Amino acid sequence: MTTVGAARAAAADWVARRARADPGYRGAYFSGSTVGRPDGAPLPASSDVDVMLVTATDDPPLKPGKLRHEGVLLEVSLVPWSELASAEHVLGSYHLAGGFRTDTVIDDPTGRLRTLQARVAAGFADRRWVRRRCLDARLRIESRLAALDMSAPFHEQVTGWLFPTGVTTHVLLVAALRNPTVRLRYPAAREVLAAYGHLDLYPELLALLGCRDLPADRVRHHLAELEATFDLTARAAVTPFFFSSDITPGARPIAIDGSRDLIERGDHREAMFWIVATFARCHTILAADAPELHRVREPAFRAAVADLGIASGEDMVGRTEEVVSFLPRLWTAAEDVLARNPDVSG
Repeated sequence: MTTVGAARAAAADWVARRARADPGYRGAYFSGSTVGRPDGAPLPASSDVDVMLVTATDDPPLKPGKLRHEGVLLEVSLVPWSELASAEHVLGSYHLAGGFRTDTVIDDPTGRLRTLQARVAAGFADRRWVRRRCLDARLRIESRLAALDMSAPFHEQVTGWLFPTGVTTHVLLVAALRNPTVRLRYPAAREVLAAYGHLDLYPELLALLGCRDLPADRVRHHLAELEATFDLTARAAVTPFFFSSDITPGARPIAIDGSRDLIERGDHREAMFWIVATFARCHTILAADAPELHRVREPAFRAAVADLGIASGEDMVGRTEEVVSFLPRLWTAAEDVLARNPDVSG
């Protein structure tokens, strides 16, 4: 198994070979689940290494996304300098700050990245900034649910509801100074709730997603259907989307095998988040590039969403209202985590 250190070395080599030559390139740093992990730790086959490329343009093109280099799956994203304009802005942004809590800099031709990283690391655990990041996550839930377009195609509605609903876990993870992970957000949130005596809240998080009582055999069924849709989509995809590289043969270990690993370890309910997210992305691609396949495979997608208790737009609106109503209780729990977290200062 590849170690985190070897994976980082492969990522640095890719940056040196492929990224530095771009005229707009201004540096690179690590983000995501490998931040803070020791070099000797194993990197599971269902994990990738997040690499952020800093670019001079305020309107960068679609990210390179997932790609393999020296046997390591990288997730390469672009971030404009304007988003890193100040340490204060980064400290208050829950999706940016984690990339600078430790020395994650891969390459810094301007010298600005290391200066920024040092300032963010110094203030990362300060109470006011942790609370600001929790609020940033809460506002993301509220604003994105409020912007849900019920006139959009069903697969787009599902995406618009699912991701902000899943950010409920991020509010807790940020309060605990944990990485606001994407695919593994629910198991990670459960660990936080258990550690701080709020485990009774976890079934409610699952209920808002709609999978609290979903049996493992149904989740296995939906994963098998997703697997068929995924492979068809990966072959048919032409139109570029920001998530296109997530629906490719190279990304299959995360989208399919990673979900299967969750099911087999007993986290079948938690697996439904990424199963449905990937299903919806597949149908976004199929609707654009293979409408007949979209039509043929849509019943399997709708069956998965129906098992979350959503069979219509009305169901989705109702669930959205439930999420918003839950936020005050979620915030109370996050405030308690923040108040009792021994690593938070100030």
